Parts: sequence; structure tokens; C-alpha cells
Amino acid sequence: MSTPPPPGERIAKVLSRAGVASRREAERMIEAGRVQVNGQRIGSPALNVTGADRITVDGKPLAPPDPPRLWLYHKPAGLVTSAQDEKGRPTVFDNLPEGLPRVMSIGRLDLTSEGLLLLTNDGAIKRRLELPSTGWVRKYRARVNGRPQDADFAPLRAGLVIGDEKFQPMQVTLERQQGANAWVTVALREGRNREVRRAMEAVGLVVNRLIRISYGPFQLGDLGPGAVRELPRRVLRDQLGEDAVPRAEPGGQRAGTKRPGGPPNPPPGKGGKARAGGTAPGPAPAPRGKRRT
Repeated sequence: MSTPPPPGERIAKVLSRAGVASRREAERMIEAGRVQVNGQRIGSPALNVTGADRITVDGKPLAPPDPPRLWLYHKPAGLVTSAQDEKGRPTVFDNLPEGLPRVMSIGRLDLTSEGLLLLTNDGAIKRRLELPSTGWVRKYRARVNGRPQDADFAPLRAGLVIGDEKFQPMQVTLERQQGANAWVTVALREGRNREVRRAMEAVGLVVNRLIRISYGPFQLGDLGPGAVRELPRRVLRDQLGEDAVPRAEPGGQRAGTKRPGGPPNPPPGKGGKARAGGTAPGPAPAPRGKRRT
């Protein structure tokens, strides 16, 4: 007979849900000796803990986990999607509005790309939405240099092979010509590194502007550059299910209350409804001024 697993959850998962760090970062903190359980320093993340265990990080008691939350963020071009950048470039997290708790990005947008970036305080939601098996479509609007014809995108629709990488078929719609450039809408499910740019380069086109307009059911809509909007919990439950976003318990912590050992949580954004569904994108954005690169 197999031995039943010990009760509780892995310590790194508990730290991630409490907003201390991502699960991977939490594992590194544990290996560095920064975490104690019941007064004993631990050196391995292979440990299950329960609510009865006393956990401290750098000598400070672990705060109760916040409920899972999700924000829409309009990433401007010129920001790196990482907590720190070895080249000293400005990051997404340096430019978020004051008052947000510690958040993680769901996926990435490269330095010169802009548009919808999802942020969450919950490591489990981050992993769930990044998995290819989720199957959510990411939509982009790309401005390419040249005068492409619809037939030029046939290789992208069939599924490209670049080197030893095989890209899944993309949905590509040629929208309109604008001077020396054309606007194209691209929908894909994988989200590989620089996938849209590399795919366009493979058919002889250079992308000079790239905007993500949706991630699954969540859409950029009229959210302005640099702005953040929190989604209501009911929207998260509708899209992710009760297992991912359980209903708040009576007397449980709510937005606007102070977390032990931390700043007050900001209340949900006003009018922060996600627009779900496959609505067509609006007209191409007008070109803006020079950006940092």
C-alpha cells in the first residue's frame, strides 16, 4: 500500500499565496535559509505545512493570504516585464500605481511591445493562465512595414517551422493600409518568445508596433497606457471557476482592510468589468510620439 501524502500544502505554494514571492522565488528563499517553520530554519521546499504551523520569513510572521485578485494593465512600450533588469532599464513594476499589493505578471510583453498585461497576487492563478493547456487565445494588432497581400500570410495560417520550432497555426487578418505600413490582427494560443515578430519576419515583414488587445476573455478595451483596472471577483469566478477563486467567507478579509504587517489593500477599481467574448477590435490606434527603447 502506498503511503498517504502528509497533510497541508507545500511551503513554497503557501508563501506564494501569501504574496511573498512566486513559487520559484520562494524556493530560492527557502534554500537561502530565510524561512523558518515552528522556530526551525528549513533548507528544502520539500515540506508540507498546515494552518497550525508558525511560519516566518526573515524573522517576520507570514501574513494571512489575500484572496486571489486579477488586474488588467496597459503596458506602455519601453518597459521591461520583470521585477529587476540587469541593464537598469525601467520595469513594469517600477511604474505601477501606488497602493497595489505585490503582484506578478501573467506571461510577458517584450520591451517594445505594448497593450494588455494581466497581473495577479496569486501564484496558482499565474501558473494556470500561463499553461498552454488553458488554450486561451491572445490577440494582437501589429503594424508592419510594407504593402502585404492577404496571401502573404498563408504560411502563418498553416503553421510555420522556424529552425527546429514549429508554430501552431495563427489567425491572421489584413485590416488596412496606412501609408507605408499595414495593420494586421493576429490571434494565437501559444505565446512563444517574440512569436508574432518572428512569424512576420519569416514572411518578409518587419513589425514596427505591436499591441496585445486581449488575453482569453479579458480585453484591453479603453484602458489607457499605464492604467490598471481590477476585475471583480465574480468575473474571476465566472472565468476561472470556484476552485480557483472561492467565495469570501463570512467575516473574511475584504479589499480596503489592512493586512497584518502590510499596507491597506486598495479597493477594486471603479467600473472594472472585463469584457468577455470575441468582439472585433476597434480602429487602429493613431501613431504616437517617440518612445524610449
